[in-house]
Amino acid sequence: MTVSYLDERTGLDLRAAEDAVADLLRALGQDVDSEHLRGTPARVARSFAELLTPSTFSPTSFPNRQGYDELVVARDIPFHSLCEHHLLPFRGVAHVGYLPGGRFLGLSKLARVVEMFARRLQVQERLTQQVAHWLEEQLEPKGVGVVLEAEHLCMSLRGVRSTGALTVTSALTGIMREDARTRTEFLALTRQRRQG
Repeated sequence: MTVSYLDERTGLDLRAAEDAVADLLRALGQDVDSEHLRGTPARVARSFAELLTPSTFSPTSFPNRQGYDELVVARDIPFHSLCEHHLLPFRGVAHVGYLPGGRFLGLSKLARVVEMFARRLQVQERLTQQVAHWLEEQLEPKGVGVVLEAEHLCMSLRGVRSTGALTVTSALTGIMREDARTRTEFLALTRQRRQG
């Protein structure tokens, strides 16, 4: 019987994950005792632990004393996540914006919010909504816009094998959803990278 090892930082049972990877490799006809695969179960367990553990952060926000009432957009935030259906990566860029109410979020925190939700077993649609809802709850802005563009390896390496195909998802709240001019401005800002 193998003794479990619970990693205090991640809360994951690395020993059980290592044993599961070894069992999977054996089920796939691989010799886990071979020179080349001997350390693979431990490496795979550690890599999944890393991929599924976000960095901790404090959502630093600041009062909007100047009454700033234009969009704040962070564009081309790189992210990667694991598809919960195939355990294969998907990766791309996030465009995150909001129309401030009473508070601003520290700019680096927009990328950290994306990472926090991406470092889970995910589907892109849910990830997009989670980022938008978190910003809504934390800042109470006039509106939030989130657009994710990603290539899914479960689609490009297997099945249909559509290499380079991007999936684009969006989540819009408040005035970003209700006001056509604000929505158009936000979406235009997210497309500028591709046009020039």
